[in-house]
Amino acid sequence: MTPPPPSLRRVILGWYTRSKRDLPWRRTRDPYAIWVSEIMLQQTRVETVVPFYERFLRRFPDLTTLARAREPAVLAAWSGLGYYRRARHLHAAARVVAREHGGRIPRERESLLELPGIGGYTAAAIASIAFGAPEAAVDGNVLRVLARIAGSRGRRDSPALRRDVAAWAQALARGPRPGDWTQALMELGATVCFPSDPLCARCPAARLCAARKSGDPDRYPGAPAAKAPRAERRLLLLASAGDRVLLVPDSDASASWTLPYARLGASTSPPRAARALAARHLERAASPSGPLAVFQHRTFSHNMTYEVWSLKLGRGMETRDSGVWVTRRQRRGLPLRAPTLKALKRLGR
Repeated sequence: MTPPPPSLRRVILGWYTRSKRDLPWRRTRDPYAIWVSEIMLQQTRVETVVPFYERFLRRFPDLTTLARAREPAVLAAWSGLGYYRRARHLHAAARVVAREHGGRIPRERESLLELPGIGGYTAAAIASIAFGAPEAAVDGNVLRVLARIAGSRGRRDSPALRRDVAAWAQALARGPRPGDWTQALMELGATVCFPSDPLCARCPAARLCAARKSGDPDRYPGAPAAKAPRAERRLLLLASAGDRVLLVPDSDASASWTLPYARLGASTSPPRAARALAARHLERAASPSGPLAVFQHRTFSHNMTYEVWSLKLGRGMETRDSGVWVTRRQRRGLPLRAPTLKALKRLGR
């Protein structure tokens, strides 16, 4: 890759100053708040993160409060955001910082890398945004933006391309406003330089971009071997007894809770699956009715279709396993999976 154009940094920073989105973590210089945002943004869209971020900081406004909290309270505040390992790592890291760093988040990338849940990209992002260090944070968006400007057509999962882009990014990181520069590249990739059909007419770097000059920017960088999201069908059982609903520990994500669920194969009968699910979790269960709701839930790797079946029971119904009967108020203190939250909301529970 040739050296970056001298004016590249200036034009992108100018665009960012004029056009950046107003996001809550951009209104603060608090390293703790910036750290929380970077952990939440791992594998999660900005628009999804914003309300969780604001709620989490109201509950845990500083590192000391988070470090002193019990894990169930932290997971409850994370409820619905998914990937609960991030919350456990954040909590563990806060305790390490309180114990070993006097409650002050380390400024250096190398020290940040020693904390649970922080990898190379997150360490560089925190170091640059929170502390103004000239560190290059290269994620998928940044790799795409810089590879297009440089005209690199190697596959985006190629180690050689990643090394070349990382070197370009590190060279560009050295200069004024390193934190704004890091966020400007992220913003450009998220709002203009899309993986397909990029908005080249709105791009501040259009005149400097080799991919745009080629007439086919979608080809830069080259796509890796495609993996289609896996389609899956699931059935959720909303078992209720008065004002309580049955929740069970989720086998797919330790420390979170869900409505009882079953995977549906191509030939599975939903009524039969609903009856089997009720029998698995409850004593003397009747036949559920449904589906009362059908909805989609998408993750990075799965496209899931959920059917919600209902079973109304009398009070005092015993469960066969570690399920619990909880009221709406009690649910607020539990980390619930996103599909469970969607199902309860759709059915007014």
